[in-house]
Amino acid sequence: MQATAYTYDPESRSGQVLLDDGTPVPFDAPAFDAGGLRLLRPGQRVRIETEGEGNGLRITLVTLQTL
Repeated sequence: MQATAYTYDPESRSGQVLLDDGTPVPFDAPAFDAGGLRLLRPGQRVRIETEGEGNGLRITLVTLQTL
């Protein structure tokens, strides 16, 4: 699934992405670390992997979107 980086805190390595419908979804340090990223800037397109749905939706991986 694709999303757009919305917020990112480098100290906690957590933040939020916006899904294409505008829904903000938070991610935590383990999801950020799983993608091997060092930094994330708001507005970057990212690929995310999730589990669950609705209010239980949880991001398990955040990485840069590549072609």
